[in-house]
Amino acid sequence: MNVIIHRDTTLPNNINLAHFKRNPELGPKILFFSGGTALRGLSRKLVHYTYNSIHIITAFDSGGSSAKLREAFHMPAVGDIRARLMDLADQSMQGNREIYALFAYRFPQKAHNSELMKELDKMASGKHRLVARITDPMRKIICTHLCRFRKKMPEDFDLRGASIGNLVLTAGYLENRRHLDPVISIFSKLVQVRGLVRPIANKYLHLAAELENGSVIVGQHLLTGKETKPISSRIKKIFITDDFENPHPYELKLRTKMTGLIRKADLICYPMGSFFTSILSQLLVKGVGEAIAATSVPKIYIANTGWDPECFGYTVMEQVDALLEYGRIGDQAKAPSDLISAVLIDRKNGNYPGGIDDDYFARQGIKLIDYSIISSASKPFIDENMLLPVLLALC
Repeated sequence: MNVIIHRDTTLPNNINLAHFKRNPELGPKILFFSGGTALRGLSRKLVHYTYNSIHIITAFDSGGSSAKLREAFHMPAVGDIRARLMDLADQSMQGNREIYALFAYRFPQKAHNSELMKELDKMASGKHRLVARITDPMRKIICTHLCRFRKKMPEDFDLRGASIGNLVLTAGYLENRRHLDPVISIFSKLVQVRGLVRPIANKYLHLAAELENGSVIVGQHLLTGKETKPISSRIKKIFITDDFENPHPYELKLRTKMTGLIRKADLICYPMGSFFTSILSQLLVKGVGEAIAATSVPKIYIANTGWDPECFGYTVMEQVDALLEYGRIGDQAKAPSDLISAVLIDRKNGNYPGGIDDDYFARQGIKLIDYSIISSASKPFIDENMLLPVLLALC
């Protein structure tokens, strides 16, 4: 099936695919506003076609082991950053598989904390089996960071379930005057990350939501339906706050360097995943919508094809309305197509509560791309093998 996007672009574009695969270092700058696991499979495959993808990651994750680090050090979340760095790392490079195994390792949940302290000390000394098989200079750098974390760690810090990669990044953050970009850059070079990963914010902040039933929820993990029961009332609005106990909107401005990254993109993608906490939350940062609207590149929203607990009560059209509303923060005059050029769906194989209203997209001036991106094996979710050629053809 070929879908005409505009007069000189068709899907799939096999010529583009072959060119990118031969020359990934010259590949397109596809920018993703993303967060967690929904983009992991695509990221691992993307590195074979481009080394230039840009991943802007949310920093408000408040669940799991990230929450313990955030509370102990008043810092942005690093878990999704660590995962994306490893997904984009060159796995063919000698030693990277060993680093991946270490960074993905988590301390057992049921072990006593004193036992985990001993295991951490063994890692910091380089004697732990996962650290010992990593070659220098990376082993020394990792050991140094783990030693630094051990020294700065509160004595009552709970190590159960902690990701070693998160501990290493935390140490780097603390050593670099509480900035994440320097430690991300260092590790990106050491493990040959084939892309650019940056947090949307470098501050200790929280994501809050007001539901239509009047209740206010503070904490990203309480909205995703992964660690708690899914919400039973539709989300009315979300906002960033710096006060967990007395939540009120906090104005967070986009850093200048992030504005530059957005404006350099060849394609901007709002991907599938947790709609409010991974994608929409980034548009809350003042300046993001302006930077997106200032570019003339395609801007694609990939609608979820499975159940997203955060989108309780929302149709695809209402999701697009929300993207436009938050993208227009600071400038209500933006045209819809300034923020979203097209919405990608698979009408035949996807499940879209409320259906798809073609007239709505025509009125908004937003193209509707209906293409097969769900396989029998991936259903009801998107197959990254089918999605990847579509994104590359749109660049």
